[in-house]
Amino acid sequence: MLSTKSFLRRLLSAIALTSCLLTGSAAISWADSNPGLTIFSGVRRENLLRYYLDFGGQPGYWDRYRLRIPAKKMELGVAQFSISYPDYYDGKFDTDRIEVRVKEGKKYKSVPLSEVSWDEENQLIQIYLQEPIPARKKVELVLSNVKNPRFGGTYYFECRATTPGDIPLPRYLGTWIVSIGR
Repeated sequence: MLSTKSFLRRLLSAIALTSCLLTGSAAISWADSNPGLTIFSGVRRENLLRYYLDFGGQPGYWDRYRLRIPAKKMELGVAQFSISYPDYYDGKFDTDRIEVRVKEGKKYKSVPLSEVSWDEENQLIQIYLQEPIPARKKVELVLSNVKNPRFGGTYYFECRATTPGDIPLPRYLGTWIVSIGR
């Protein structure tokens, strides 16, 4: 009887330990691909934008960035998006694999682009749309085939939008605080 009790105790301990390890590893992989809690960033809370890294944000590996802009930030129509990033970000972007999607109902619908340019020297990606996106629409900028930086870190990607019209003045929409390898 003593051996049965001992066996059950060991079995329950092993099950508890295994479940803790599985839960912890799932939480770690989930945290790598999504924005976490930001307390001290220097960016005002209302200016933080959400993003998702489809393949976990591993340093030196290929990834897909889903940079989201909520409808409340889209106060005016948009004809062009500009994404600036820090000079210490040494990742690579594939301009042929950049897509702009607008939320229509429950799904995102791709919007035709007229041009995408990447100015490596000035750390700037510019996305020109064929037709302006109307105001108050949720937008997702999808950057596929991105080569993450060789070393992990935190990178501030700022988004500006240019409205259609006579004077193209870019206005600040917010900042994505992208964590690679964290």
